[in-house]
Amino acid sequence: MREFSFRRPFSRILSGVLLLLPMLAASSLMAEQRSGNVYLLPPCVTTLGEQIDDLIKIIFWLCAAIFVLTQVTYVYYLIKYRRRPGVPAHYSHGNNTLEIIWTTAPTLVFLALAIYGNRIWENIHRPAPENSLVIDVSSYQFGWDMRYPGISGKLAPIDVRKIGPENRFGTDPENPLTAQDVVAPELVIPVGRPVHLLLHARDVIHSFYVPEFRLYQDCVPGRTIGWVWFQATRTGEFQLACNQLCGTGHYNMKAPIRVVTEEEFQKWLTPRQQKNAGTSQPATTAPSAPSAPQAASTAPKAAILTASPAKHTL
Repeated sequence: MREFSFRRPFSRILSGVLLLLPMLAASSLMAEQRSGNVYLLPPCVTTLGEQIDDLIKIIFWLCAAIFVLTQVTYVYYLIKYRRRPGVPAHYSHGNNTLEIIWTTAPTLVFLALAIYGNRIWENIHRPAPENSLVIDVSSYQFGWDMRYPGISGKLAPIDVRKIGPENRFGTDPENPLTAQDVVAPELVIPVGRPVHLLLHARDVIHSFYVPEFRLYQDCVPGRTIGWVWFQATRTGEFQLACNQLCGTGHYNMKAPIRVVTEEEFQKWLTPRQQKNAGTSQPATTAPSAPSAPQAASTAPKAAILTASPAKHTL
């Protein structure tokens, strides 16, 4: 009879541990520490994101209820109809009534979810409010540039065919509005105010991805993506990331996002507008917490920027 020995299993376990140690050490050095819950969604900070979360919660609890119901039924039948001495097996060829029920019920549920989800989709893709702050976002390998309206409250017109390394936004250098535009490497937005984004890509496809905003949209070269807008519900610091594999530096393509109060936003933007305009005194045309009549002047410009196929498509 072969004698059992602990030496071989122990050596195998030791070898496995030694192989795993370098992998664990490397992962601890390379991974970014998470501050939120791994299993739950990150906090939602936009109005439209709350609607998406509502749909996710409905689907989650619906699936959880179905899972519990099916597993309880499964265990019940395993126990009730288990094999027992002297009890013959009963073969069932199906039940038409039950077949109709469990085919119709999921169909109705899927139709209801499709209708509800389509309403949310249409709400997300509706035109941005007239009092929106229009910000031009240019993506490139491997970073982001943000362009804010100058002291006039209007962005300089763009032509995507002119976008390149020398002209990051495709603006006309001869246009006076071009010199007034405020360009920054961070996205600073006021809380409680709609923000309308114009998304561009200079080289390859990138993506504007902010989990806390529940926002993901590809940036395509030769096009202006002008349907994206949102409204933040709380202040805080977040991170914009590219979620498209866009090259060797994709892992580091990110930009800071700061959601601040309207007062803090004006303190950040107004000095930059005045510097570009060559004045140290606030101009009467400078936008400050715009009301609906003031914002109407920016709405047509947003329409021009997004609706002209001759300038914004190739």
